[in-house]
Amino acid sequence: MTQSDFRAAFGAAQLAMAIVDRDGRVVTANRALGTLLGTSPESLTSATVSDLTGLGGDDPMRRRYHETLLGRGGRMTCTRRLKHTDGHTLWAEVTVTPTEREGEALLAVTDISEHRDLQERLRHLEMHDPVTKLPNRTLFFERLATALAETATGRIGVCYLDLDGFKAVNDTHGHRVGDELLNAVAQRLRLCSQDHEHSGDGGGQGHLVARLGGDEFVILVENSTGTEQLSGLAQAVTLALQPPFELAGQRMAVSASVGVVEREAEGTTPTELMQAADTTLYWAKADGRARWTLFDPERNAHRMTRQALSSALRGAVERGEFLLEYQPIVGFDDDGLRGVEALVRWQHPQFGVLPPNRFVGLAEENGAIVPLGRWVLEESCRQARRWMRERPDVPLFVSVNVAVRQVWDADLVADVARVLEETGLPADRLQLELTESAVMGSAGRPLQALQALSGMGVRIAIDDFGTGYSNLAYLSRLPVRVLKLDGMFVRGFRAARHQNPADETIVTALVQLAHQLGLTVTAECVEGPAQAERLRRIGCDTGQGWHYAKPMAARRVSALLAVQPAPPEHPAPPGPEAP
Repeated sequence: MTQSDFRAAFGAAQLAMAIVDRDGRVVTANRALGTLLGTSPESLTSATVSDLTGLGGDDPMRRRYHETLLGRGGRMTCTRRLKHTDGHTLWAEVTVTPTEREGEALLAVTDISEHRDLQERLRHLEMHDPVTKLPNRTLFFERLATALAETATGRIGVCYLDLDGFKAVNDTHGHRVGDELLNAVAQRLRLCSQDHEHSGDGGGQGHLVARLGGDEFVILVENSTGTEQLSGLAQAVTLALQPPFELAGQRMAVSASVGVVEREAEGTTPTELMQAADTTLYWAKADGRARWTLFDPERNAHRMTRQALSSALRGAVERGEFLLEYQPIVGFDDDGLRGVEALVRWQHPQFGVLPPNRFVGLAEENGAIVPLGRWVLEESCRQARRWMRERPDVPLFVSVNVAVRQVWDADLVADVARVLEETGLPADRLQLELTESAVMGSAGRPLQALQALSGMGVRIAIDDFGTGYSNLAYLSRLPVRVLKLDGMFVRGFRAARHQNPADETIVTALVQLAHQLGLTVTAECVEGPAQAERLRRIGCDTGQGWHYAKPMAARRVSALLAVQPAPPEHPAPPGPEAP
C-alpha cells in the first residue's frame, strides 16, 4: 500500500485512530477520532495522548505506555473514561501499537460505553434484591469489607434485624402480599436510615440498608461515632416499624428484633462482625422480640464457652476426662451409711473441674448424655462391687442419675443387664434416679423400661420429688421404690426460729403418702442437725446433704465403710407391684 493509499484508508476508517510520536503527541488524527471526542481531527494535532486519554495517570500504566512509544514494549490496551467536548463522558478501550516506522505508534480508540452500561445494569441486577430493590447480601459484604478498610472514624457498626411475625403473614396471605410487605418494610428502613443520618446523630455518614434474604435486613454504618449512634438508630428502626402497614386492603402488623454491634474496625473481619450481629439478634428474639439488643462481650463469652463445652463433650468421654464423686445417703434412725449417689465431674483441660450443672444439660441437648451416662453406670457399678468385696456385710447401694434421653436413645435395660453381669454387682445394689418431670406421665418405651429394670431387681427412685405435685396419681402405676424429696421442701427446716408450719405439713403428707404406697423417702439438701432431727421425727427414711458429708472420692467412702457397724437385720420396705 502506498503512502497515499494508507492516508486515504486511515482518514476514512470508522475506527478512531491517530499516529503519535515517541513523545506521545498526536501527529495526525482521523475523522472518526475527532467525531468521537466532538472536535475536528486537525485540532487534535500536537495534543498529548495522556491529556486525551489519561494514559499518564498511574505509574504502572505510564511506564508501559512510554515503553511502547519508544518501541521497547509490545501493544498495550486499557480501559479509560474520556471526555467529550460537550461535557459528557464515555468509556473507551484504548490501544497503543508500535508501527514499523521508528518513533511512531498507532493509537486506536473504541467506544465501549454501551457495553459498559450493559455491564453496570447487569451488575446492578446481580447486586440488588429484586423485591425491595435494596442492595443484596453480595453487595452488602463488598461494602462491609471496604468500610472496614477505609472507615474514617476507625469504627464501624451494624443493625441486623429480623421481622417478627412475617411468616404468619406469608402463610396467611400468600407470597405476593408477603413481598409487598417486605417492600414496604424496606421503604421505612430506608427513610428511617436517611432521617437518622441527617438528624445529627448519624454525623452525615453513609448508612447502607440491605436485604440479606428472607425477612432479614441490615443497616451498615460505615463511619460509626460510637454505640450511642447505633443504639439510637436501632431504637428508631423499632419505632418506625410499629405502625401497621396498609396492604391488600388490610392492616398488617410486624415488629423487628434488632441485633446491634459497634466496634473498632481494626482487627475485625466481615465474618466476625456478622457472627456477632447474628448472635445479638438471637438474644433480642430470646429476650422477647420487638426490641433491640446491644452486643455484650461477657454474654457472648458465656455462649462461646457453652459451644466449646458442647463440641468437646463426646471426645471428653473417649479421652477419659470424667471422674465420679460419691455423696453418702444416711439412715435417719441410726445415721448409718445406706448408699451413695454417684455425681459426675468433668476434668476439663481448659476450664478445670466442672460440676454437673455446667455440662449435663448440654450433653442432653447434643446426645452426649448417652455415652456419658453409660460410662457413669459402668464406673459406678464397678466401684460398688469393690465396696461390696470390702464390706460384704453392709448392703450399700449406689444411686446413678439417668436422663430421659438415655431411655429413648439407648437400650438402657440391656446396658444395665450387661453392666451388672460384667461387674458381678447384685441388681438390688443399684438404684437409678430419674427426675419427677421425666417419670410422671411416662408411657410406652420409658414405662416399659422402668418395669423391666424393676423386674430385674434394680431400685427405681424419683429425684426432685414434689415439683410435679399434681401428678401424684401416677405413683400407683409406676415401679418406683424411692422418693427423693426436692431440697426446696426442707430448706425451711434449717433452724427452730422462723419456721413455716406449711413446710412440715407438706413434707409430712408426702412422707405418709409414700409409706402408704410402700415407698421409702430420702430427703435431699440436709444441711444441719435441726433439719435432720425434724425430718427424722416426720418419718423420712434416709437423707443426704452437707450435714452428713459432701461428695467425696471413692477411697473416702471406703474409709467410712471400714468403721461402719454391721446393720441390724430387717427387711427393706416392699415396692409396689408393677401394673
